[in-house]
Amino acid sequence: MVLGLTTRILATTDPLTWWKVAWNFGVKGTRSVHLFRKRLERGQYFPPFLYLSILNSCNLRCQGCWVDVDKPRVALPLADLNALVNQAKARGNSFFGVLGGEPFLHPELFDFLAQHPDCYFQVFTNGQLITDKVAAKMRQLGNVTPLISIEGDSVVSDERRGNKDVYARTLRGLDACLRHRVLTGVSTSLCQSNIDVCLNEGWLRALIARGVHYAWFHTYRVVGPNMNEQLALRPEQVKQIRRFVVEMRTKLPIGLIDAYYDGEGKALCPMATGISHHVSPGGAVEPCPIIQFATENVRDGDIFETLTRSAFLKDFRETAAKHTRGCIVLERPDLMKELVARHGAQDTTIRQTALAELDAMSPRPSQWTPDEAIPEKSWVYRLGKRLLYHDFGAYERAGFRAPAAPGPAV
Repeated sequence: MVLGLTTRILATTDPLTWWKVAWNFGVKGTRSVHLFRKRLERGQYFPPFLYLSILNSCNLRCQGCWVDVDKPRVALPLADLNALVNQAKARGNSFFGVLGGEPFLHPELFDFLAQHPDCYFQVFTNGQLITDKVAAKMRQLGNVTPLISIEGDSVVSDERRGNKDVYARTLRGLDACLRHRVLTGVSTSLCQSNIDVCLNEGWLRALIARGVHYAWFHTYRVVGPNMNEQLALRPEQVKQIRRFVVEMRTKLPIGLIDAYYDGEGKALCPMATGISHHVSPGGAVEPCPIIQFATENVRDGDIFETLTRSAFLKDFRETAAKHTRGCIVLERPDLMKELVARHGAQDTTIRQTALAELDAMSPRPSQWTPDEAIPEKSWVYRLGKRLLYHDFGAYERAGFRAPAAPGPAV
């Protein structure tokens, strides 16, 4: 299947695109993980992958969104973005996730991408603003892959995304990317309303037939100002997703990304392992996108010094790794509150209700299911994760001990 996927990418993407993928993301991304491992030996945590939410504004109103999309616009200006990426590049980083809000609403997005041809960017987008002109710019740059969110068929998408004709408009953006030979992915936040529609072989085969190169199944996180507990997945459904992804990796010529498991099927949290952290539209340096508290900002100085010296981030990583291999936000909101209080962390939202939202949360399971680990069946994925994506000893160093269960099932 890897050979089939490689053949499809070479046949359907611009040569500049697959060269940038191979060099900026593949070779240099591997080097950044190697440097991360060497820093760990010195007790330094500077993640090889940084995720940047470049603005809060969005043209949709999705169920359960934790971003202040309905508030006045806050955005990272080009000068801050360039400084941040240049500082990270000096430490060997080359890959950056670009989030929002909706990133294509940022007026300086393409100026930003163009100034870093030696990096690779994955832009998380709803696809609504991608026209032929926009897709042509991405092809010209070659260093960007759009990850387009599709939350189900036309009925489910309209309900989940809070607007009409969402599905059709998203497909127009998707098709524009594929028409212009841009490496293109589709992401889906699986929840109760779309798991039956999207978590099946037919869905993936339809994406392949359309020309999509990779897919990413997230799981809906019950956080934010409009938590929708009815959408939350049950533990057996989380296992179902893992089994499905592992099986399809050996069967279909499409890349399948996951962020929650190593090659042996053991759950992990990218924030707890230190492999990634997040920067908010206001420049706050946060553990991850759904933890909207911080004690530092990118404007405080060099991002390397900020992250490696942050007592807040260090405590967050160690506390999370000590208590769960899953998501500390979902499983232990009480520990979240203790961490925020202990470090005097500031609410980084515009709405300024993040602490009240923590108080309103009930513990629930996440990706960690201690009774079952589902290892990779594909030797390529298993080897890749063994080399580049695992827990890097974070749980052992933190003294993690697995209890009988991660939390009450709801």
